[in-house]
Amino acid sequence: MTDTPSPEQLLGTLAESRAARRRFLVGASRTGLALGTVALLDACGSNSGTATPTPTDTTTASPSPTATSVINDQNALNFLINIEYLTAQFYAAATATPLAASLLTGTGVQGAVTGGRAVTFTDPLVAQYARELAADDLAHIGFLRSILGSQVVAQPAINIDGGASGAFSKAMADAGVVSGGTPFDPYASDENFLLAAYFLTDVAVTAYKGAGLLFTDTIRLSAVSGIMATEAYHAGLLRTTLYAKGATTPALRTNADLISNYRDSLDGTTDLDQGITGTATASNITPADANGFAFTRTAGQALNIFYLNHTAVVGGGFFPNGMNGPTNTSAAS
Repeated sequence: MTDTPSPEQLLGTLAESRAARRRFLVGASRTGLALGTVALLDACGSNSGTATPTPTDTTTASPSPTATSVINDQNALNFLINIEYLTAQFYAAATATPLAASLLTGTGVQGAVTGGRAVTFTDPLVAQYARELAADDLAHIGFLRSILGSQVVAQPAINIDGGASGAFSKAMADAGVVSGGTPFDPYASDENFLLAAYFLTDVAVTAYKGAGLLFTDTIRLSAVSGIMATEAYHAGLLRTTLYAKGATTPALRTNADLISNYRDSLDGTTDLDQGITGTATASNITPADANGFAFTRTAGQALNIFYLNHTAVVGGGFFPNGMNGPTNTSAAS
C-alpha cells in the first residue's frame, strides 16, 4: 500500500465534491432545474443539510446540521469503528502488525484483546492478502477517529481467541464447522484464517450498508460509502480465494456455506446471507438479492452475529462486554 492519502486529504476531497454539487444546483436553478433536481435527490433519500430552494432562491443555503442529526451520525460512526477495532485486531494479530495504543483510546471503557497470534502462511498470496487487509482496516480506524474527534469511543474488550473458550471456537462449533468442544484456531493454517476472515468481513459489509441509511450529512455518508466499498472488495477477495481453494479442498466450500447458514440463523427469519457454493455453471462470489444488491443488516442484526446470539443482549461472542457507545444491543430475532 503506497501513497495512501491522509484523513485530512480525504476529507478535503469529500468537501470539494460537496461544493461541486452545490455549484451544480446553483447553476441548475438559474435554468429552472434546481427544484426538480433537489426534489429527485430528496426522493432518493439524499439529505446534506441544505435548504430546499424556493422559486426565487438562486443559492443553496447550508444551515448547520441539527444537534440530533449530528448525534445520530456520531452514533453510527462509533458503531462502525467498533467493527473496525475487531477486524483490524484480527488481521493485525494474524500478520504480526500490532495496532498503536494511541488508536484505541476514547470514551467508554477501553478493553483488552483476548487471543490472537501470527499465522505461519504457506501460500504467499494469502499472506499478501492478509497484509493488505490489515493495512486497510488500520487506515479505516485512523480515518474514522479523525472524523469523530473527541467523540470517538475506545476499543471495547475483544475476543479473537482460537482456544476452546474463544469466540471463533464457539462460532464454528455452532455453525457445525467443528464438533462441539473442539477448538477452532483461525491462526493454525491459511484455510482457517480465510474462514475466520470470511465470517467477520461479510458481516461488516452488510453492517456498513445498513449504517449508511442513517446518515444525514453527505460528507460523512461519502466517507462511509468509501469504506464500505473497500470492505466489499475484502469480502469478495476472501470469497473468491475460498471458492478457488475449494476446487481441490471441497470442505472449504462446505464450511463456508455452514458459516453462512449459521449467520443467517442469528439475524432473523429473512435470508440475508449466502454461502460461496454456486451452481454447475456459475459461482456465488457476490452474495446478492434478486436485484443484484448486497444485503443490508441493521445494527441489531449485525450485533446478533458479532455477539453470537439471536436474542436481544448487550454483549458476548467477539465483544464479551458489548460494543462501546449507545448502539450496543442486538436484535430480538
